[in-house]
Amino acid sequence: MISRRSLLLGAAGFAGAALVGNASGGRAYARPLAPVATPGAEKAVRLDLVAKERSLALPCFDGHDLPLWTFADQGLPPVVRLNLGDRLDTHLVNGLTRPGEHVSIHWHGIRLPNDQDGVPYLVQPPVEPGQSYDYSFVPPDTGTFFFHTHCNTVEQLGRGLAGILIIDGDAPEPYDDDQLVVMRDWRLDEARTGFLPFLTLEGAGRAGTFGTVRSVNGITNPLVEVPAVADVRLRVINVDATRISEIGFEGAEAAVVAIDGLACPPFPLRSWKMGPAMRADVVIRTPADGGTVTLFDYFAAKPVPLARFVAKGAPRRQGDFDPAPLAAARIPMPDIDGAGRLTMTFSATATGASVAAATGDDGLPLGPLCLSAASLWSINKSSWPGQGMDQLPPPLLQLQRGRSYRMQLKNLTPQMHPIHIHGHSWTVIGSNKRVLPPHHADTVLLLPKETLDVAFVADNPGRWMLHCHIIEHQETGMMGWYEVS
Repeated sequence: MISRRSLLLGAAGFAGAALVGNASGGRAYARPLAPVATPGAEKAVRLDLVAKERSLALPCFDGHDLPLWTFADQGLPPVVRLNLGDRLDTHLVNGLTRPGEHVSIHWHGIRLPNDQDGVPYLVQPPVEPGQSYDYSFVPPDTGTFFFHTHCNTVEQLGRGLAGILIIDGDAPEPYDDDQLVVMRDWRLDEARTGFLPFLTLEGAGRAGTFGTVRSVNGITNPLVEVPAVADVRLRVINVDATRISEIGFEGAEAAVVAIDGLACPPFPLRSWKMGPAMRADVVIRTPADGGTVTLFDYFAAKPVPLARFVAKGAPRRQGDFDPAPLAAARIPMPDIDGAGRLTMTFSATATGASVAAATGDDGLPLGPLCLSAASLWSINKSSWPGQGMDQLPPPLLQLQRGRSYRMQLKNLTPQMHPIHIHGHSWTVIGSNKRVLPPHHADTVLLLPKETLDVAFVADNPGRWMLHCHIIEHQETGMMGWYEVS
């Protein structure tokens, strides 16, 4: 059986080749991950969420109120923090008034019981306007996660229906500060007084329909105060429905300490591609008082500044930057030699290929809630929702509970696809196009024509989704489900 040491601690050796170092030249870090965190005594944490339309403003709206759909009376996503071992008891009320606009909550990245996963029709009934629903589970993992709805997600997420979920207990050596960095676009008209269409056929058939206003924590290029000469944890979360960013920092040494909420041996960061739903916990060594660190998106013709961090106060640290490792993840390690071999192909349909080859905008509506008028994408040549999300197709896979599986994820298209697995986390082994540090992830980014090698133990029984997290791709066919029994 492959060991945690041989698979995960090898990340330090790959880091320099994978990410080409950091601001000081790319030295590696030697400290191993801390021992797995021990859950505390179970304590119930109550969370009340009311999904409804609220007229709210964010700084990036230039003073205008917009009809956001949110879980709370605020424009920013609510932030929920638990300690490892706590039980989250959530009461969801659907206060949306549009007929048929049902909701549910998917707790993205959390390895929870199947009936809590929040996928309508597959594991629970949709929560119709005026109805309520209760969730209750104990998250098994520490880290940075989030939650969102899972039908008409392109509009519901586009209007703001999302929240942040943080499970504490993974930092035996506390950092000097802990900041959220929530990246997302808004599809606003030129005056920033209303929304543009959240989905277009042209966008759905290509890389997606991008937002017009970029933001971090609701602000365009915010200035965030952090302690000086300090090790600051930045929980970078891409909650956008479409945009893929390549993040990097200038003005400070930086290291990645967790991917998708789960600890990895710290490796120096130059840049890291983050598709929708992906997270990266980055520790930066801030400059002296008055110095500034800038977060950039390099995935553009010209680097785009996303946020600035200004250092204030007396120094907190001495000596070289050597970021403290987090507690090791509680993910079971797959038996690579005995693993079942699977291949998942992600491709365009004939309709999708025609749309991608066309020019100009579409003018073709894509149908009502959870019903796609065009199937543009497929997994293993199967498209869903097709005739409706309530019309379940056959499962893509039927897996044996407790068995290890090794998957080849093959992208046959010229577009990138962030592929998300529900109920489990993959162990990333390698790629035919890149050198990647071994790590755990619930969402992996497939480059054009890339084959990614991943493995996992199918230890969580139930019916689970597998889909692209560019939401327009998901809602036009690149979605399916698998069963573990």
